[in-house]
Amino acid sequence: MSRYTGPAFRKARRLGFSPLETGKELRKRNTAPGQHGTSRKKLSEYGIQLQEKQKVRTMYGLTEKQFRKTFDAAGKKQGIHGTNLLIMLESRLDNLVYRMGLAKTRRASRQIVNHGHILVNNHRVDIPSYQVKPGDVISVREKSLNHPVIKECLENNNSKCAYVNFDAKKMSGTYVRYPLREELNAEINEALIVEFYNR
Repeated sequence: MSRYTGPAFRKARRLGFSPLETGKELRKRNTAPGQHGTSRKKLSEYGIQLQEKQKVRTMYGLTEKQFRKTFDAAGKKQGIHGTNLLIMLESRLDNLVYRMGLAKTRRASRQIVNHGHILVNNHRVDIPSYQVKPGDVISVREKSLNHPVIKECLENNNSKCAYVNFDAKKMSGTYVRYPLREELNAEINEALIVEFYNR
């Protein structure tokens, strides 16, 4: 199945969750989309687990195949499976470009990476799923320093993450360390995702 390219706000309303983590999508209307969206049916246990998985998938903009691959890779690491999954998703290059404020959304950051505007340790990387390691330096390519979209995003950037250092003047940042679970979205129950795949 291809990546979802439809209205992001509609998807947010369907899940009752803000993928941008700002709540902007649900501010105007927080009911499910459609003619009968005012009432939400009670979900089964399977439905709850599926919805939790879809929340995270939508938030990071992954296809089912990519998400499953990341889930399996997280299971091979030491530690809690669900937490490892979220840390791996946070360590993706497109997500860190978004966290540094170089793009308004993860969808936009994916495009910036795809178009070759981003360097990792002074090497051009155009793979959004690239796993960044602590200590890696992410910067904007010299030719792209005056890119209007990136400049506009930096002017309006208010997001700060303890695990990312960013210098707006140099347009360069460092992935300092892996994030702690308490620094990630509290609305996500990763245990339900693990249960879903281990059925």
